[in-house]
Amino acid sequence: MLSEVELLREAGIIPLPSLQDNEQKKKRKPTQAEQLIMLAHDAELFHDTEHKAYATFYVGSYRETWPLRGGGFRRWLLKRFWEEQRKAPSAQALQDALGVLEAKACFEGQALPVFIRLAELDGKIYLDLGNGAWEVVEVSPEGWRVINNAPVKFRRSKGMLSLPRPQAGGSLADLRNFINVDSEEAWRLMVAWLVAALRPSGPYPVLVLQGEQGSAKSTAAKVLRSLVDPNTAPLRTTPREERDLAVAANNSWVVSFDNLSSVPLWLSDALCRVATGGGFATRTLYENDEETIFEYTRPIILNGIDEVVYRHDLLDRSLIVTLPVIPDNQRKDEKTFWAAFKKARPKILGALLDAVATGLRNVDQVQLDRLPRMADFAKWVVAAEPALPWEAGGFMQAYDSKRIEAVKQALEGDVVAVAVQSLLSDVESWTGTATTLLETLCDYIPEQTQKTRAWPKTARTLSNRIRRAATFLRQVGVEIEFYREPGGNRKRLIRMNLNSSVPSVPSVPEPQESLMPCAFKGWDDGTALRDDEPF
Repeated sequence: MLSEVELLREAGIIPLPSLQDNEQKKKRKPTQAEQLIMLAHDAELFHDTEHKAYATFYVGSYRETWPLRGGGFRRWLLKRFWEEQRKAPSAQALQDALGVLEAKACFEGQALPVFIRLAELDGKIYLDLGNGAWEVVEVSPEGWRVINNAPVKFRRSKGMLSLPRPQAGGSLADLRNFINVDSEEAWRLMVAWLVAALRPSGPYPVLVLQGEQGSAKSTAAKVLRSLVDPNTAPLRTTPREERDLAVAANNSWVVSFDNLSSVPLWLSDALCRVATGGGFATRTLYENDEETIFEYTRPIILNGIDEVVYRHDLLDRSLIVTLPVIPDNQRKDEKTFWAAFKKARPKILGALLDAVATGLRNVDQVQLDRLPRMADFAKWVVAAEPALPWEAGGFMQAYDSKRIEAVKQALEGDVVAVAVQSLLSDVESWTGTATTLLETLCDYIPEQTQKTRAWPKTARTLSNRIRRAATFLRQVGVEIEFYREPGGNRKRLIRMNLNSSVPSVPSVPEPQESLMPCAFKGWDDGTALRDDEPF
């Protein structure tokens, strides 16, 4: 089949090259750009789903993958040019060559997914060790092994550190020597988060570490992350906007934020999207009509002194672990602690990979009596349980117990939920409009509390707040239904009823004047006043 150029030549639109032209072309010395393009002849050029160009090339006996516009590929190409020409190419020649190679990658190369740290292919999990030899751990239902030249494409980001080569024969029980935890339930949840973090598809639980100063929350977060996705900046400050969170999630496998004092509304919603799957689109820098799209699902670690997670949707995705204060006579200096952990880490990682292989082997056979929130996470950990340091059923026992605590924490901290439970302690059911309900609930709330930002001022805000609390209220026996009454008027109504025994209802305290702004934690920033959701 003739090419487009050949067809044009046959039609006489493009003249045929003369013999003299061909001879001159043979004698002409290739430009630096052409030489650079020829030096990349053995690189595998391809693009990802967003048409970003990549190259995979050999460095010695192993292959590396880098973006064509990234430093790794440029350094490799410049090295080849120096070895052949013993001089550096001009900056313009390098840019011209990269432009041509980028076009070849996008128009002639395959479209392939590119992963960071963790990937899945044909029922196997691949963990990028991030070392200089580009070694990868291949995990299958039969076990795990370290290999070169993985069948999937991994990319490296700035700050990414290497994992140790895992060693067999270890036990996850050894990890407990490096985690300050005094509760068996808390310990199981932390191990469960680790096992889930090596599952290449979400949703992922949000691990929330709470405790006083001196409880080693930051150290625990660093230890856990260093077994999955070590980074030069393992713990980061709270992002200022969702774009910062999107960039962090795009460039690392684990997202970890340190020493939070509160989680604002926008960040709480954004973290929910990161944990269960979501995306973020923003205008591409220096472009007027181009978008940059980030799509991600990531394991998350948060830590703080206060109970930083209070919104129902984020609490529903969280594993809350409270760490005890370490007595002074039991503390270790940093140098001794990290030296001991560095020595133990390869075998702990090997034991963690044993659990992941066990999960792969068993997950299709797991049948839970009921599917809790984050059901895929729960099934995965139960599937891996034969390789975990506790008896079968121990995880679900701990998970259910902590979820009950989370529900209690959420309802006790929600003044609307408290008022609803107080109302239904007097009457078994109630039906009416949101406006009437707001007036009715005021009888169950102190007047001073009604003047705070914690209390909804409009029927619409009350409806939104009840919708958010409905999931947790249902777990304590309060059924809530939103519907329209039949007929021409078709008022929007709320029906509430108590269909089972309800736990004791916490009382609503009279707020002290000096503490008024923070009488109900988390609402002093106006988060309770969100009115943008439909009834």
